This record gives sequence, C-alpha cells and structure tokens, in this order.
Amino acid sequence: MSTTSPPEDTSVLVGGGVIAAGYGERAAGRGTLTAVPEDRPAALRRATAAIVGLAPVTGELAGRFVAAGHELSLVGGPVRDAFLGRAVNDLDFTTDARPDEVERVLTGWADATWDMGRDFGTIGARRGEHTVEITTYRTDAYDGETRKPVVVFGDTLVEDLERRDFTVNAMAVRLPDLEFVDPFGGMDDLVARRLRTPGTPERSFGDDPLRMMRAARFASQVGMTPDPAALAAMTAMSDRLSIVSAERVRDELVKLLLGRDPRAGLTLLVDTGLAEHVLPELPALRLEVDEHHRHKDVYEHTLTVLEQAIALEGDHRDPDAVVPGPDLVLRLAALMHDVGKPGTRRFEPGGGVSFHHHEVVGAKLTAARLRALRFDKQTVKDVSRLVELHLRFHGYGDGVWTDSAVRRYVTDAGPLLQHLHRLTRSDSTTRNARKAQRLRLAYDDLERRIAEVQAQESLKAVRPDLDGTAIMRLLDLAPGPLVGRAYTHMLAVRMDQGPLPPEAAEAELRRWWAEQPESRA
Repeated sequence: MSTTSPPEDTSVLVGGGVIAAGYGERAAGRGTLTAVPEDRPAALRRATAAIVGLAPVTGELAGRFVAAGHELSLVGGPVRDAFLGRAVNDLDFTTDARPDEVERVLTGWADATWDMGRDFGTIGARRGEHTVEITTYRTDAYDGETRKPVVVFGDTLVEDLERRDFTVNAMAVRLPDLEFVDPFGGMDDLVARRLRTPGTPERSFGDDPLRMMRAARFASQVGMTPDPAALAAMTAMSDRLSIVSAERVRDELVKLLLGRDPRAGLTLLVDTGLAEHVLPELPALRLEVDEHHRHKDVYEHTLTVLEQAIALEGDHRDPDAVVPGPDLVLRLAALMHDVGKPGTRRFEPGGGVSFHHHEVVGAKLTAARLRALRFDKQTVKDVSRLVELHLRFHGYGDGVWTDSAVRRYVTDAGPLLQHLHRLTRSDSTTRNARKAQRLRLAYDDLERRIAEVQAQESLKAVRPDLDGTAIMRLLDLAPGPLVGRAYTHMLAVRMDQGPLPPEAAEAELRRWWAEQPESRA
C-alpha cells in the first residue's frame, strides 16, 4: 500500500459523499490514503451509484449506528458486486458494535431480526424487501483440529478486512460518508480478475481452508483466477480441506456448479488436488493414458457434457421454460454421469474396450457421494436416477421406437423426463459430424414418438388397468405378496399393450392367475 496521499482529484464525489480510495488504518491510528489510478473514477462512480441506490436502507441504518456511537460499513460481496455491475441484493455490514449492541440499534427499525449467527458475531434483520446481516469486526481462525472457526472479535475495520478471504472481498464503504476503504488493493485485483489474499495465502487458507474452494467458486461465477502464490498454496494445502464440514463444502460446490462457467472452477479443483477431498470421482475420470486411443478422454468428455447440458437449459426469466437454468440436478447429473467408467473399464480381446453397466455402478457412486456431501434426499434420488438412465436411449440402437418402449422410457424417467432429454442430448461429444447428426435425428424421433403416444394416452403416471382392490375382488385374495405380483404383471401388460378394455384386462388377470401354483392350492 502506498504511503503517499493522493491528489484531491482522485477521490470521487457522488450523492453528497466522498469515496476516497485505499483508506487504511494502522495500529497507531489512521493511516494514509492510496491514490486511485485515473482510469478508475468511472468504476467508483458506478459502484457508488449502486450503493446510493440502496437508500434509504443504508442511510437509515448508518444513522442509527452513528447515533449510538458505533461505526458501520458495507463490506465484502455487495461492494465487489457493485464494482462488477452485478445486482446488489442482500446487504452485508460490519461494525465495531457487539451483537447485543447491534440488536439494540435494530430495535424499532427492523421488521424482524434473528440471531442464528450470534456465536459468529452476526445478527440478521429484514426491513421491507431488504435483508441485511451485520457482523461485529472479527479476527477468527481455525485451531487446526476442529471443523469450526474460533471467533475472536476485533476493534478496527482494517483488522476485519485483513482476515477476509480475498482482496476483492476486503473492500468496504464507510457509512454514512460513502468512504471507500481498500487497504489491500482489491480494486486493482478486481479489474485484473485476479484472486489474491490480503495476507499470505498460507495464513489465509490455514485460517479457513474452505477459502481454497471459494477460489474455485469465484473462477466459475466471475471468471477470476488465483495468482501464482495462491495457486501454489492451494495445491500444497489441499488436504487441509478435510477439516471443513461436509455441509460447508457442499454449499461452495453448489455455488460453483450454478455459476456461469463451472468448467473453470472444476478444472481448478482438479488441478490443485482439492477435488480429491470434495469429489474424488471427477479426477478419477482422468484414466491412465491409453496409448492405443481405444476410448475417449472421459474427464474432458464429462466437462464438455456439462457445458452442453448447460446450453440446453432454458432462460430462468422465461415463465414457459421447461428446465430453467441454472438447474442443479441437471448439472450434477451431467458431471456424474460417467463416474462408473473407471471401475468398469475392460480391455477386450481384439483391442476393444468396454464399460459394461457403468451407468448402474455410476448411480450407486453418485448416491454415495451426494449423501456424503449432505445433499437432501430428493436431490440424491433425482441425480442418481438420471445417471442410471443416461444410457437408456442408446440401448435401443437404431431400432424403431415401439409404443411399449416409449411407455417404459417415459415411465422410468417420470418427472425427470425433460432433464433426461437434455442429459442424453448433451452426452454426444463425437467429432464425427455424420454420427452426431444421426444421434440428433434419432433423439428427435424419440421425442416425436413420445408426443404421439402421450397424445393418445396419459403417460405421466402409467398404472395397470386393474388396481389392487380390483385384483383382490376378482381373485378373491387377501392383501399380501400375491396381490403385489399380480399388480406387477398387469403393469407390465399395460406397458406392452397400452390401455385395455375392462373385459380384456380381467381376462388377462385370470389367465395369469391360472398359471400360478397358488391358484391350484
């Protein structure tokens, strides 16, 4: 940080406030200002306009803290996003006030408050449509053994900024004067799309190893790249991630996958070794070199499938979008669809290679990994089901799609049919234009056949023509396994033959029953 004061014309006057770039504090008191390069005023103006646009929320809140004798600054993500021109929604503030004092200041102003983060110095509040989090200055760190940070409250803004993950998140705006505080050069790094830590990366990642994953998340969300020092530390310290709770790791992975360029973030995880502790199935796809090139690069294929699946998502702003993006289930399924290949690869006589039943193995691996990352049950179920079904289309080869095959395909996919359509289409990464065209046309034909059969029948929930009650009445059976077997048979008949008239369904049931040994007992 420069020790010279900036010329007066490098500060920016907006909305009655002054943004003085690079304001810092030292242990002995206030430090000096760092000049903003002259090509930055436009960025400062844009950011300040976004912050001023949040008034009267920020102004009202700042006024209450100042009146109570406390400091208040907008900090971290909202400041970063304001510079990037991204929407600023939830507001993060930092203050010298302790949690109890924060609650007193909020009393009478907030519509609601909550203190789930009290142990970490955070009090949440809602005012109208705005949600705010106010955190006491902190200097927390991991103790190296437990999975939770040791929280120590601090006394100055710069002390709080120094403990943050990256310089681009260590910028603040003092309120109510709109004084821009950037003691670690975060603005320069933001312009350069560079991730750098306020202190040494070894100390930063040692304090909270999840920050290494956060670097990969920023690569996906905003296209930032760790500087050489941070990259080296991430690689050397990747095993430290094991002390972080699965829930926190999962949340970062989700944000990464829902970013605009997940491939960049995933590549960073794999290249640094972090993926070995988060999603080891992904680097495992980098199968040892096959000098005879008997199969495609599964790792690169997977990343391409992910990108192609994302391209098939609908616009989230379109109310008619079938699978609006970003869709976590689709993206997870694309990422995991081939994780069963390493364990099923076999080199066949004659030079071929096979991955028999890799979809079944992959579904089990996917469910186990997502459960380990503490994903909810529905996400685990949906993603693993898509992995299991992703080859179903190819099982029919170039054959004609019969009504029976269409019914089974739709019924097996259930509510995931539109996801399966997109996953299957994205799974074609061949460079052979003729083969790619043939696969597209074949899937077009399948979707056409599905539409035809759906127009004739209700395929959303295919059920037998006779339910359990009817089966028990016609065969004079009590509830039990026999009824289940009969139901399964009638469901298979429904799949193969479509809906039957009542008389035909009853005749088929009696025919089946006559062949069962229990009918002669």
